[in-house]
Amino acid sequence: MNLAPLTHAPVAIQLHAYAAMAAFVLGVVQLAGVKGTSRHRALGYAWVALMLVVAISAFWIHEIRLWGPWSPIHLLAIFTLIMLPFGITRARAHNVRGHKLTMLGIFFGALVIAGLFTFFPGRIMYKVVFGG
Repeated sequence: MNLAPLTHAPVAIQLHAYAAMAAFVLGVVQLAGVKGTSRHRALGYAWVALMLVVAISAFWIHEIRLWGPWSPIHLLAIFTLIMLPFGITRARAHNVRGHKLTMLGIFFGALVIAGLFTFFPGRIMYKVVFGG
């Protein structure tokens, strides 16, 4: 593993990547932990803040250009920004099922699936993990 490709990347990419990695780890902790506790709530707000950083920072990343400076990943950032408030309001309304489905959708869609694409050859995280 070599962090140089990430540490030499533009600040927006570094911020995006580090926030995404932290959100992934915190998300796994949340999924494995007890739900409905004050700890779950506090960590949940931290996770939401990290996801906001991930989604907002994506708008300054233009490595893949399909529609001018934009790509499908930007649609995912918009989706994340729309769905995060739904997840919070569902939790506050004690709609456990709705909260769970919303947050799982964001976790798997915006972190797991999108994260896997960062490991394609030529991408920065591929270089970090596999060299090149």
